[in-house]
Amino acid sequence: MSNTKEKLWTKDFIIVSIINLIVTLIFYLLMVTTSSFAVNEYHATASQAGLATGIYIVGVLIGRLFTGRVIGTVGVKKILILGLVAFICTTGLYYIYAGIIFLLISRLINGMTAGITSTATGTMVAQIVPMSRKGEGIGYFSMSATLGTAIGPFLGIFLTRFTSYNMIFFLCLILGAFALMIGSTLKQPAMKKITKAKQQSKQAFNIKNYIEPNAMGIAIVTFFMSFGYAALLAFLTFFAEERHLMTAASFFFLVYAIAILLTRPFSGRFMDTKGSNFVMIPCFILFAIGLFLVSVAHSGGLLLIAAAIVGVGYGNLQSGAQAIAIKLTSPERSGLATSTFFIALDAGLGFGPSILGAIQPAIGYGKLFIALSFITILSLALYIVLHGRKDKKLIRIQQYHKSLGHH
Repeated sequence: MSNTKEKLWTKDFIIVSIINLIVTLIFYLLMVTTSSFAVNEYHATASQAGLATGIYIVGVLIGRLFTGRVIGTVGVKKILILGLVAFICTTGLYYIYAGIIFLLISRLINGMTAGITSTATGTMVAQIVPMSRKGEGIGYFSMSATLGTAIGPFLGIFLTRFTSYNMIFFLCLILGAFALMIGSTLKQPAMKKITKAKQQSKQAFNIKNYIEPNAMGIAIVTFFMSFGYAALLAFLTFFAEERHLMTAASFFFLVYAIAILLTRPFSGRFMDTKGSNFVMIPCFILFAIGLFLVSVAHSGGLLLIAAAIVGVGYGNLQSGAQAIAIKLTSPERSGLATSTFFIALDAGLGFGPSILGAIQPAIGYGKLFIALSFITILSLALYIVLHGRKDKKLIRIQQYHKSLGHH
């Protein structure tokens, strides 16, 4: 019983969560401002603006893959501090106006540093949370990312209306410097010694060192379902300008966040007790409805109703898919399962805007969101084929293991 009283809210846990919040906030703040920055300052096309938005996440992906390989040997605190220093330096590159190609390279490198930093925070929190409170601790930690995904876009759209891009970049630098300052006070968590055999197997190229095969099905679903959210991040500002809905659009992601915060505690509990399908299937349908409502919104009220529905739908799909990836995997490979999930999510959010940006000029923003509503329904069909059919069997296995635990 004493295990349950192990301390969760330590100084290091709080600091790592704050750093994760800051990095995620900057990540999403820049996601919603970069496309308009590219168009207004560099006269970029819709496809180039989409690429400027999405290439950042391609960088995040590269950063994650690289960090996963070296973090065990270099040490998580060292990687975190190096990542934060590089993150601040590369954020400064936005001040250099040297053409669209330079902007794309800056975004790629800045994304790589964000990938290094967020992988380090995720690894560190897994090491400092006590085993008896692992699920609870990771749940609270992931809320810092949820808040970042909401406050970042809200601030980005709000600041774009009232201040210059240089002031937005300055805010990112100040937040990054604060994260570095508090990060330097962290203690290096105790590391498990890596045996020579394990070291050699890690150095030899093996796809299983990067990807968890059991999580691949849900990862494929995640890739396609993230396209709708990628479009909201990259193009909501343009869509809202076209429809004269900028005031409502600036609150879109705030309403989205409130909807997640209100529903996620219930959705997590339902996934554990009633199975994934009970949560995932309605959330796919809600996300599709939300995207459809965005497409037909000509009033601020309807756009914000759509934001709430998207929050309940996509917000819970994202956490649900991550939970499924972990549940399908043995505990010692849960880190790789999480990484596999994030690679698919990053790829969808990264490549989505440039693919959709190429289609948009031909069909317009309204029809683009209708198309994404259909893509979400197709993602639901894919979910049922790749995971949904096996869900009842997984619940039975889970219940059997629980009953064994009680005996």
